Amino acid sequence: MYALVTGSSKGIGFAIARKFVQNGIHLILNSRNIIELESVRAELLGINPSVKILCCEADLSKKRGIETLSEFIYKECKELDILVNNAGVYLPGNIIHSEEGLLEKLMNANLYSAFYLTNSLLPKLRKSQAASIFNICSIAGLDPYKGGSLYCISKFAMNGFSRCLRQELLNDSIKVTTVYPGATWSDSWKGATIPDSRIMQAEDVAEAIISCVRMSPAAVVEEIIMRPQLGDL
Repeated sequence: MYALVTGSSKGIGFAIARKFVQNGIHLILNSRNIIELESVRAELLGINPSVKILCCEADLSKKRGIETLSEFIYKECKELDILVNNAGVYLPGNIIHSEEGLLEKLMNANLYSAFYLTNSLLPKLRKSQAASIFNICSIAGLDPYKGGSLYCISKFAMNGFSRCLRQELLNDSIKVTTVYPGATWSDSWKGATIPDSRIMQAEDVAEAIISCVRMSPAAVVEEIIMRPQLGDL
């Protein structure tokens, strides 16, 4: 079984990749930095040297980056069973007095990357006997919050894309799961003085995803909503 995890060099993406390796799933790692990817690859092979791990540097906020990754998959991988659309970016910004081009930047990274990559890889996924697509959305795709309106818009769009994709693939034997994590430790929280009890670990999200992978072909978890036990920050 092969899985592609985009944005897999850190945070939630890395935690998912590590969980897959621990369960014997071969990997294609993607991010914009090949040095970080090779470092992650070495670390993961240290956990399970029996798996095959490929790396592809590509910026998925750009069409050429999506083409690069897609071409790599079709050339290097005989199969693809799991697609995790995790690549994305957070940038603060409101609708009123918004910075020119900021919404476009967020939409490119948080929606179009997943939209175009998924479309490109569907023929590959259709050949799998147990294909799954996990779209990493956000609580911000369910509820707006102050100071992050443009980010929320991009994640609401990702929410809509994922739910529509689920309906379109009902009869294709391809499961689609939308994941809505709340505040989760990642590089964006570096330096924050927040107690561990107020924020989730990336491992928690990875654990939820591997549980879905283990299910029979007859069952699909359509949505996973995860929040810190004490509520949103």
